Amino acid sequence: MSKRAKIGIIGDFTPELRTHAATNNAIKHSAEHLSMSVEVVWLPTESLLDSNDETVLRECDGLWASPSSPYRSKEGALKAIRFAREQDDRPFVGT
Repeated sequence: MSKRAKIGIIGDFTPELRTHAATNNAIKHSAEHLSMSVEVVWLPTESLLDSNDETVLRECDGLWASPSSPYRSKEGALKAIRFAREQDDRPFVGT
């Protein structure tokens, strides 16, 4: 696998939530189908309020707003979603 991607998931991972497990599985399945190596990084919404949050977001090749709410920090989630939507070079998925 020569192609690599880093996908940042905007949300507060909870292993017990089926939607969170399904998100990880969907990305893994898609990566296998495309013969890619994908690193999935969950981005806790409270951490996205920090001053270096854009650095973390810029490190991702694509961003996904996770299903299931409420987020621990609505403001952090909205800040990251706004960043994702305003970037021309980075795909964004909101579920």
